[in-house]
Amino acid sequence: MTSHEIRRHFLDFFQSKQHLIVASAPLVAKNDPTLMFNNSGMAQFKDFFLGNGNPPSRRVADTQKCLRVSGKHNDLEDVGFDTYHHTMFEMLGNWSFGDYFKKEAITWAWELLTEVYKLPKDRLYVSVFEGDQKDNVPFDQEAFDLWEPIVGKDRIIYGNKKDNFWEMGDTGPCGPCSEIHVDLRSPEEVAQTPGKDLVNADHPQVVEIWNLVFMQFNRKADGSLEPLPARHVDTGMGFERLCMAIQGKKSNYDTDVFTGTIGVIEEVSGMTYGGTMDKADVTMRVIADHIRAVSFAIGDGLVPSNAKAGYVIRRILRRAIRYGYSYLNLTEPFMTKLVPTLAAQFADVFPELNAQRDFVATVIREEEISFLRTLGTGLGRLDQIIADLSGRQESVIPGETVFELNDTFGFPADLTALIAREKGLSIDDAGFQKALQEQKARSRKDASSSAGDWIDVNEVDGTRFVGYDQTEADTFIVKYRKVQNKQGTQYQIVLAETPFYAESGGQIGDTGVLVLTTGEQVRMIRIVDTKKENDLSILIAADKDLDDLLESATSAHAVVDADRRMLTSSNHSATHLLHAALRDVLGTHVAQKGSYVGPDALRFDFSHFSKVTDEQLAQVERIVNEKIRQDIPLDEKRNVPIVQAKELGATALFGEKYGDFVRVITFDPAYSVELCGGTHVPATGHIGLFKFTGEGSVSTGIRRIEAKTSVGAEALVNEQMAVISELKELLKAPKDIVKAVQSLIDERIALQKQVDAMQNEKVQQLKNELLTKIQPVNGHMVLVERVDVPNAEALKQLAYDLKAKVDNLALVLGADINGKPQLAVMLPDSLIQDKHMNAGQVVKELAKNIKGGGGGQPFFATAGGSESSGLDAALAQGKALLG
Repeated sequence: MTSHEIRRHFLDFFQSKQHLIVASAPLVAKNDPTLMFNNSGMAQFKDFFLGNGNPPSRRVADTQKCLRVSGKHNDLEDVGFDTYHHTMFEMLGNWSFGDYFKKEAITWAWELLTEVYKLPKDRLYVSVFEGDQKDNVPFDQEAFDLWEPIVGKDRIIYGNKKDNFWEMGDTGPCGPCSEIHVDLRSPEEVAQTPGKDLVNADHPQVVEIWNLVFMQFNRKADGSLEPLPARHVDTGMGFERLCMAIQGKKSNYDTDVFTGTIGVIEEVSGMTYGGTMDKADVTMRVIADHIRAVSFAIGDGLVPSNAKAGYVIRRILRRAIRYGYSYLNLTEPFMTKLVPTLAAQFADVFPELNAQRDFVATVIREEEISFLRTLGTGLGRLDQIIADLSGRQESVIPGETVFELNDTFGFPADLTALIAREKGLSIDDAGFQKALQEQKARSRKDASSSAGDWIDVNEVDGTRFVGYDQTEADTFIVKYRKVQNKQGTQYQIVLAETPFYAESGGQIGDTGVLVLTTGEQVRMIRIVDTKKENDLSILIAADKDLDDLLESATSAHAVVDADRRMLTSSNHSATHLLHAALRDVLGTHVAQKGSYVGPDALRFDFSHFSKVTDEQLAQVERIVNEKIRQDIPLDEKRNVPIVQAKELGATALFGEKYGDFVRVITFDPAYSVELCGGTHVPATGHIGLFKFTGEGSVSTGIRRIEAKTSVGAEALVNEQMAVISELKELLKAPKDIVKAVQSLIDERIALQKQVDAMQNEKVQQLKNELLTKIQPVNGHMVLVERVDVPNAEALKQLAYDLKAKVDNLALVLGADINGKPQLAVMLPDSLIQDKHMNAGQVVKELAKNIKGGGGGQPFFATAGGSESSGLDAALAQGKALLG
């Protein structure tokens, strides 16, 4: 049975059980501060478990793209070294939202595994929760009673809280679970050791394939449990492990999920995959896994970067490149060559990757080129470190240095250790781990935040956003909680009806006031922001001690800052006009990759592989302003079936999860039709004016345009006109300011040429003087002098010019350049090879006299400092070293 058939049988089976089949959510988690990536099948359904939304059906099934590379769910370092761990993987799942419970979940799981997939019953084991005294949760007798007639007592394992009690996070819905494990060992191995003894023992051939979670409780902030108002089923089955079991393989990587990709790696590397634990085979598994994570993440709108989720993707990609570089001798971009095979393989289940195949491949290729260059630089740095250690007759690379190589150049400690061993050295692993933990502690401190439990004030059947139609609303408080974060104490408030737009889709959250009434008392509190968390709009208030007020308020009047909202809406509508204009001018490959929409400005990121020229920018700006002057009315359609919206030609963003019904924003059906949840102007004329303020690169294949509209654009134009008027007055050029400025530039260039000629002549005279001061010392020529040069480049050039004139020259030059001391050290091969001297180490020692530092190559190095009075001491020390 192929992997495609296995996936299809799963979805067809649960469709026959009246489950709605839904699409996978993107890898990147949206509007959930607790998750960076969707790391489980239930992530996209979190709102329904929390009661913040209504599911499209009470029974749902899907295959979800998941990524586990951060937090407590981190499988990155295991990937490649065993048969079943992955970064990106598929999670097959069936879900019940207050509908069926344990009986159906258990019965259907067994039916699918044994009757559809034909897995041997005598190789399957199940586990049930043994109970936990601390949480006062009893043994799961119900699950045991359901499993016993199916598998018998001998195949039931009692699992502890770690293995058989599933929790969404530190707080939230949770409950006991039943895991299903499969024994894939040979009959001989089974005869020697019962499979039951190897369950949850990390045996590579006795693995969990399905987890049936029974959501019964809610974990509160104080750690206690309370029953949920409705019981749910949340199941997750690892697709890759399931394929391994059904296809009778010993490794996930031997299934057709991976063999196509591994085949391409074999072609690229010229090596054959053997499925062993040697470095080449481990590397092929790492690459085959990592290309999936990186490709699907980029396809979902994430690009490698140095921050947050983008950094994680860059780290995964660089890990694969390092392995290929180190163990397959792949010194040219190779990951990009795997994308077409991967895209074709998943075209029917995850079509977004195939739709962006060329874009994904190009982003990966540019990242590879950049990192391979960095690897080369890092290797050079490591060679220098090893040379310095050898010069000092030391054999251990310090932990902080290992960390620096890891943090700056992406060198993992094991790669540094490998190269060190080849040179007869070792690394201080304990010091490296200490530096690593200190960095993690700093990151945790920066991100620290704690929230109390939600306090329910009023019961409602769902909350409602009314901000598309009004900026004020009479409403009441549903619940609130107190949060401690870097901003201090804040209150988060949920209203029954809210006109406040919550930050999402690039548009910032609304601010305003909330007027609360308690009896005859009225109090106004300031709303400083509005956030979206798990599809719930949350108002942020920074006022102190609001608990009593929020609990006792009988009514509330919510008022949005209307002027701020209008300016934000102008910028948001302008991004739609901009997107369409960019596609007109640059091509239909342009796709939005991110945005910022606030009252002050807009920022628009899009896919494009070259700089947007000034002519193209001018053309785009002209088109946008033309559409503004046309005063095109907004055509807003709500609750449009997604299929109908796509038939209208609506542009959807890769990496966004759309429901069955969407909102369509149109400014002229022939020009701009987009799926969008943001706020907009009633007609384009309200935008007033559109002006670019910047264009540049964000990352590989992603450009960024910044602009202002409305009063911001007007202020920008007025500021620029004021500058022009001032320049005209200063230059005495009322008509042709450009000609006047060019004349000044030409004059400056001519003067600079004269200055450069005079300085060069002075340096040449200085060189001739210094040549007369060079003296022979112990078999080499020595010069130690304080010199007067105009800049650091002249000091370097002087050293090289002297070396060219005098063989076997050792020199130390010092200079005070505009109040900043500079040193240059040049050593001949005789001192480097015979005396094991290193110019980089010498200059570091000398620089201590001027309170500075520096470095360079063994034969030439420079340093700068802050204390010019120490120059003479530095030169004296240099003379002693060379003598």
